[in-house]
Formats: sequence, structure tokens, C-alpha cells
Amino acid sequence: MGARKIIIDTDPGQDDAVALLLALASPQELDLLGITCVAGNVPLDLTAKNARIVCEAAGKTDVPVYAGKKAPLNRPLVTAEHVHGQTGLDGPELWEPQMPLAAGNGVDFIIDTLRHETPGTVTLCTLGPLTNIAAAFNTAPDIIDRVQEIVMMGGAYFEVGNITPAAEFNIYVDPEAAEIIFRSGAPITVMPLDVTHKVLATKPRVAAIRALGSKAGHFTAEMLDFFERFDVEKYGSEGGPLHDPCVIAWLLKPELFSGRHVNVEIETQSDLTLGMTVADWWGVTDRQPNALFIGDADAEGFFKLLTERLARL
Repeated sequence: MGARKIIIDTDPGQDDAVALLLALASPQELDLLGITCVAGNVPLDLTAKNARIVCEAAGKTDVPVYAGKKAPLNRPLVTAEHVHGQTGLDGPELWEPQMPLAAGNGVDFIIDTLRHETPGTVTLCTLGPLTNIAAAFNTAPDIIDRVQEIVMMGGAYFEVGNITPAAEFNIYVDPEAAEIIFRSGAPITVMPLDVTHKVLATKPRVAAIRALGSKAGHFTAEMLDFFERFDVEKYGSEGGPLHDPCVIAWLLKPELFSGRHVNVEIETQSDLTLGMTVADWWGVTDRQPNALFIGDADAEGFFKLLTERLARL
């Protein structure tokens, strides 16, 4: 069985960067067709730059990186420099990437790829707001049935919100886009805060990554040194949660995770709960399940996988 074909849609972000490194370090299992960037943690010009920096840090400059949407479908952009720093990748000493952006728009790349690859063979891995994917589905609804799976980091239920009391950041930034995805009928697996908050980059785990002694290892450790300060202060946890790498880890070792198929609806109307992922965890409605909502993870197994793969770069 060949490597699984994926497109990573992302807004790097330190945790996005670690997810990209994990995917780039796993070519036997994952055939990364391209990276599409979206505005989210920082504006689009920075997310598109950061994705190329990460590719260079991994020594993998043959993967095309596309710029996509610079704003949500219907709303002004909300960013998260307060978490990720002004560059989005604060921590390591950054550089101007030498690899160019791929020609064309990320949304068109998603559409063209899904139309030309065999139906049911391309997985969309979403690490940021869902604007690019929703725009692709709106423009070319014929591609929806061709998607193998959407694996996303986004949402929360038991852990409630991290940008508002009710909403997780990726969904909050573009709730209309999220609504389009959850109502599309495409197979969806969700990595919400409920699971990502259990995967903490503690000091010993970061030390093990730094001890790899490689460019990618130092780059990752320096990002995580910066990234953890926000969540440790906010939650009183032992380290920052590695949200986005859970998406890639799920594709590599799904046995590390557990969850249940539930219905997920997105709140788009309420000022109080805008962007909330209303997950029917207990099956109290008659709404049909539309997503596998992950609730738990083997954190030790996750970091063993991550460290082992980073050692390959």
C-alpha cells in the first residue's frame, strides 16, 4: 500500500510548524502533494513565508507552497500574535526563505488536485481556519465527493473555548467556513482542544527533541520554548499543547487516539457563542453524526512518534 496523499492547509504558527515537520519526516506513509496557506494565526503574507521556512528547516524544498485566502469568507480577520508572536514563529532565529511560493492560488490548487487525482485518494489536513477549503467547496462542489477525508484541528466541547469562552480559535476566525465543511457530507475527523490539551510539550519532552542535535530538532525546541509560555501562564499546565501535530499523528498512528462519531454543528449567529462547535457527545438530539470527534490521546506515544520522526530530518 502506497503513501497516503495529503494536502496540508495551514496558518503557521509554531504548532502548525511542528505538524508540517512531522509530515515532512514521514514520506513513506504520507505523500504531501502541497501546502496551502491561509490567514489565521498571523496574516497570509506571514503564514506563506513561515510554511517555506519550515520546509527549509526540514531540508524539504520540493513541496509546493501556495498562498490562499487572506481573509475569512464574510468577516474581518482575527489573528493570534498574542500567542504566536509577531512573526507567527517567534522563538528561533528566522530567515528569509529562498524557496519561492508556487504559482497560482491555494484554493485553485485544492480544486485542481482533487479533480485530477483518483476519487477518494486525497486527504485534506486542516490546521487553521477553514476558509480555503470552504472556498474550494463553494467554487467546485463536484470535488466534495472526491475527498477521502478531512482531518482537522479545530473546535472544542468539554474544554470550551480558547479565544472566547465558547469558541476555539480556528473555528471562531471563520465560522461560516466551518459550517460549510461540517454540512458538506465529506468524512471528517476532528482534533478538538479536548484532545490537544492532553498532548503537552513538557520540559523533558522538549529536551528530548533538542537533544536530537539536528537543525530541525533545535528549530522545533526553540519554537516550543517560546510557544509554551502563553499556555503555561493561561492554564497552569506543565507545557504548551501541541494542537496541530495531532492531525498528522492521527494519520500515522490512529491507535494513539480515541473518540466517537457525533453530530457537530457550528454556531454562526450568536454574539455570545459565535464559533462554538456544538458536539452532540451524548446523542441527545436526532441529528445524524457527521464527524469523528476525538476525545483522548496517548501523550507518551505521541511524543515518542514525534521525536523519532524529527530524528529523521
